[in-house]
Amino acid sequence: MEFQSFLDSIYSDSSANFVSNPYPVKGQRVIFSIRFLKNDFVSKVFLRAKEFGVEYLYQMEKSDKKSGNLLEYYEASPTVKDKRFCYQFYFVTDRGIFYYTQNRITDYIPDEAQDFVLLVDYKAPSWVGNSVFYQIFPDRFCNGREDLNVKSGEYTYQGFSPTEEKWDLPSQPYEKGHNLDFRNGDLYGIIQKLDYLQELGINALYLNPIFLSPSVHKYDALDYFKIDPHLGGQEALAELSAEVHKRGMKLMLDISINHTSNEAVWFKKASCLEEKSQAAAGTFPKERDWYFFKPDGSYECWFGVKTMPQLNYSSESLRDEIYRKKDSVLKKWLAAPYNIDGWRFDVADCLARNDTLDVHAEVIREIRRELKGEKEDLYLLAEEWQDCSPDLQGDAWDSTMNYFGCGRPLREFAGAKDLYLERNEILKDSAAPLTARQLAARISQFYSRLPGALQNQLFNLMDSHDVVRLHTVKGVNEDDVKMAAVLQFTLPGSPSLYYGDEIFLSGDNTFVDGCRDPFDWNWEKSEKAKAARGFYKKLIWVRRSEKALCQGSFKILFADDDTILYSRFTCDEVIFTAASKSDEEKEIFLPLEQFDIKSDCNSEVLLGEEIIVKEKDKKSYIKIKPHKAGIIKFFSSSKK
Repeated sequence: MEFQSFLDSIYSDSSANFVSNPYPVKGQRVIFSIRFLKNDFVSKVFLRAKEFGVEYLYQMEKSDKKSGNLLEYYEASPTVKDKRFCYQFYFVTDRGIFYYTQNRITDYIPDEAQDFVLLVDYKAPSWVGNSVFYQIFPDRFCNGREDLNVKSGEYTYQGFSPTEEKWDLPSQPYEKGHNLDFRNGDLYGIIQKLDYLQELGINALYLNPIFLSPSVHKYDALDYFKIDPHLGGQEALAELSAEVHKRGMKLMLDISINHTSNEAVWFKKASCLEEKSQAAAGTFPKERDWYFFKPDGSYECWFGVKTMPQLNYSSESLRDEIYRKKDSVLKKWLAAPYNIDGWRFDVADCLARNDTLDVHAEVIREIRRELKGEKEDLYLLAEEWQDCSPDLQGDAWDSTMNYFGCGRPLREFAGAKDLYLERNEILKDSAAPLTARQLAARISQFYSRLPGALQNQLFNLMDSHDVVRLHTVKGVNEDDVKMAAVLQFTLPGSPSLYYGDEIFLSGDNTFVDGCRDPFDWNWEKSEKAKAARGFYKKLIWVRRSEKALCQGSFKILFADDDTILYSRFTCDEVIFTAASKSDEEKEIFLPLEQFDIKSDCNSEVLLGEEIIVKEKDKKSYIKIKPHKAGIIKFFSSSKK
């Protein structure tokens, strides 16, 4: 065996595959394992840990029980006491000491930035790892009750009146529709389509905001304590929740507690003083402190948008109203009869901070303590588009909308521009096409900064209400969209499907609102839509039915300019995902020995007829056709 083969085979993580309890309590003894190919190079293995600032070294012992035909396991059993048990591995070899972290193997002592991290006393939303989410923009999904419809001219908002549009009319840009062009989807419509969603394989719903608001998107709430009556009101939400949970599904709501509408109940109380003498006496209503008012009457707002005044979390009474009190905004909807399972926090990166005040870190951790105290398995999802790893360490958010480690690089690999670089006229045309090697690095750099417990509950998305649909982007072909989807659904985390993507729903790629076309319920008349839905249905069921894809370990095995290969595995089986955007057929070596698999083991193609396994010189290879992706499963030799 070559020394490099030994180094390449080293693997551990903080999942149940290598840790006796991935969610330990303080004072519990935990068995940590690491594995590698049997060899004559290694004489000793150490677990190096750090607790309360002190370094500890635990010599690991070989486990004959776990070791297989090709791999050997080493174990150590320290007692975990700190909230974050951070660790690395040291290998004493005949060529010196080698060091292993989540990031890579080095021949020098690494820093601790990408250590393995086992969270102690962490309250995980255990259901998330087995979930496939479906994001619904309520106004554009399904109309269940026409009597609830917003009528043209029904009211005036920001100087404009709403219009009741025909269902099949495409989305309009803000300059034309002013976010008041209603198609009148509602919560009853979602209830009516639960059979459709369940048959597709969906088991978790994420709804864009449904609180009282005059706009289509409803991120400018007037009252957080009321569900918009045009969507069905509180009664419809209670009925939807009951139906969802009866089917074993989960429900997550979306909320912006960073800002309100300037016509919100709170803001009107804050800005309308009854008498000038009241202001002179300083007897302002409590809501005045909930915003950033200046002496001249102006106020801080989100990104300078005057219709969205920002909330001021220096106010203790605001914190009480939002998340501390038993009947606070965020706790109200956790309780019966609504019983929601998760909150998605809009513009979470901006929450509780601006150039006047920054209590972001304090507030999001307070929110966690308060809400987890009500519901331990609640999912706390933050909207973040960049590296937000400091807030994903087990004491704040459970996950981010994984644009940074999933959506952005996968879209770019498929042929789109990076979602941030494309906003700059110089940068958008300067970046070279993303290679598979760069894709692998983009994914690894983010995942390696997170505790293992959070990696498998990341919210992995491709499209959303904030970006044009990938399949509508100029220059991106359908095969590359499907290739990217296969990667999305096999990365660690929970995949999210944006409504209509499963039928390649139409959309304008020249403006963001173009991704919000109404769902086409005549999709069965389109061969293209039926084929796309068939593909996504198969992909969803593969993702949900395979334990290795839901809870398995993750290792990138190969990446070059246009092709990537990685594995998801347990101790009993391994699933390989291969994807290529090459214009030519590619052949990739499968390092089966790293998974205790012999080349004569049987394999099963789970997805992708274009993928072929072939044997050559007692080695296994995958052949993959141009612009295709596939998923293939093997069982370990020792478990055959």
